Amino acid sequence: MSVIKRVRDMTVATLNDRLENSEDPVRLIDQFLWSTHQEIVQCEQLQRQYAAHTEHLLRQWKDAVQWKNRREEQALTALKAGEEHVAKMALQDKVAFEEKAIRYEGLYEQSKGELAELEQLLQELRDEYRLVYDQRQFYLARMESLRLQQRLNARFGPGAAEGPANMFRKLNDRLTDIELETKSLRDLRRMGQETSYHEGTAAQNAIDRELEQLKRKLQQGG
Repeated sequence: MSVIKRVRDMTVATLNDRLENSEDPVRLIDQFLWSTHQEIVQCEQLQRQYAAHTEHLLRQWKDAVQWKNRREEQALTALKAGEEHVAKMALQDKVAFEEKAIRYEGLYEQSKGELAELEQLLQELRDEYRLVYDQRQFYLARMESLRLQQRLNARFGPGAAEGPANMFRKLNDRLTDIELETKSLRDLRRMGQETSYHEGTAAQNAIDRELEQLKRKLQQGG
């Protein structure tokens, strides 16, 4: 029994250290809970067997004591009746039952002590299970908090999606760029049209000058 308890103490003592270095503490805790549950089931079975055995030893001890007392009374009755031989036989049985009672009393006390130790260990296992289960719930809540914090950081942290103000500012900047590009194209077209007009006017003026020169030649008898 003490060996089992030393193993249990060692397992519980190293659990917290393993949790600190574990990437998945809930899985580690679940493994520990499963192992502890199996030990509880086994200890409960053993506890029932010990309890039945201890009860059996107690009955044997009490029966031996009763037979010892009965044989003593029979021996006394035989002596009163003058039957010394019968009294000796009864006393012989009394001694045998007394020895038997002593042996069963020793076995009973030993089994009773082991049963008490087993029941104490079983209670410790149950307490450990509840304690570690509560710790599991804490780790689950802690991991959920971290998960929600990560989602919060991804939504509103640096590099997260732009808010409405930023979105409309970018949209306005884009529209302004488009407007500027449109105005630039319109100005370029107007400049092209004015250039064409000026070029056409210059050509017309040259033609008119040529025409005037020809008219003057005709007048001069050209």
